[in-house]
Amino acid sequence: MPDNSKNLKSIGLKATYPRLKILDLFQSSDQRHLTAEDVYRSLMNEGMDIGLATVYRVLTQFEQAGLLERHYFESGKAVFELNEGGHHDHLVCMQCGKVEEFYDPEIERRQNAIAKERGFTLREHALYLYADCTRESCPNRPTEG
Repeated sequence: MPDNSKNLKSIGLKATYPRLKILDLFQSSDQRHLTAEDVYRSLMNEGMDIGLATVYRVLTQFEQAGLLERHYFESGKAVFELNEGGHHDHLVCMQCGKVEEFYDPEIERRQNAIAKERGFTLREHALYLYADCTRESCPNRPTEG
């Protein structure tokens, strides 16, 4: 974790144990999009004594510092992901909640062209496509019962 300690200090945040653990969780998790409750649950499962309010505070600090990005998918619940510098968009399954990231240069080109045609210059944007899974046996769909 020494690299994370330097990273936090370089953005003006003291390298506290909760901050280091939360940053490490985002860097090592198989899941790219985590809610505050996901982070809290994971840290509690590791035996860490941390409050949910601390988790929210650290996530907000990381977002303000540009380490994390906050998204609101169909549930309305905030999810966070590491800001790794590369832009991407999201495809969200309305049946199982699975989120897939994608990048399409044609979509990016069209968005810029549309903004320009209307007298705007894009600063940033987020594209969320909400869809239904077409796979008969979606492996992510919650099972009933």
